[in-house]
Amino acid sequence: MNRSLLTIIAVLVVIGGFVLKGSLFTVHQAQQALVVQFGDPQRVIMEPGLNFKIPLIQDVIYFDKRILGLDAQSEEVLTTDQRRLVVDSFVRYRITNPLLFYQTVRNEHGLRGRLAPSVANALRGAFGKLDAVSIISGDRPSAMQQVFAALQDNAQRLGIEIVDVRVKRADFPDAISQAIFRRMQTERQREANEQRATGAELAEKIRAEADRQRTVLLAEARRRAEILRGEGDAERTRIFANAANRDPEFYAFYRSLQAYSKALQQSDTTMILSPDSEFFRYFENVPGGTAPRNARQ
Repeated sequence: MNRSLLTIIAVLVVIGGFVLKGSLFTVHQAQQALVVQFGDPQRVIMEPGLNFKIPLIQDVIYFDKRILGLDAQSEEVLTTDQRRLVVDSFVRYRITNPLLFYQTVRNEHGLRGRLAPSVANALRGAFGKLDAVSIISGDRPSAMQQVFAALQDNAQRLGIEIVDVRVKRADFPDAISQAIFRRMQTERQREANEQRATGAELAEKIRAEADRQRTVLLAEARRRAEILRGEGDAERTRIFANAANRDPEFYAFYRSLQAYSKALQQSDTTMILSPDSEFFRYFENVPGGTAPRNARQ
């Protein structure tokens, strides 16, 4: 009898342990909990700590208190200048009302299905008022404020708070991007050709101007050289004239010597002169000699 009683007590203790374990649950600091009974919400627990629930009847659904992220799908936006842009964005949010969040979207997967269309509509509405250049260049703070305000109003009905909305990428679709790239490449090639043509024309002008200046400088140098040569010849003539005026006889003798040096050089030319020619007058008074009858050169 005592052994059977001990067995019953042991079984009751084990069952009590399982019941106690099933009735206790812990909410961490980064969590908030919703207690549901057969799917019907009973109470919300926002503070961390140890809590109780009815085992086998009530369940606990945990929600994160921290900031969560949602990467929205890429959306095509039509701008004011009729350009199509692909916009990638992301949303940062926080669950502020677990009960409303559970009643409207149940979980994060359900939230994506409800929030993603709102993000797409907000982006189209805000970016549709801007041109493509403003969106791509990042000049869009007012549009992002409009998107944030539109999502915040919708988020309150889902039990969440929008913390931030950002655009990761805003660019043309791939087909349009390739066409734009080819057009830009063609335009840059045209500009490069124009620059080369302009450079070649400028180079020709510079070379022509350099050739003209060279011609002018050479002509001026030749003119100056001729002037200096003329001045030198004039100075030489003046010096010779002064020398001739000082001693005309010696000057005549010197000139005759120069003439003899040039006329009596060996060559194939024959020259016949009279012995009493004025050309040989300085040979008449040479000691021991007579004037030549003829002279060959």
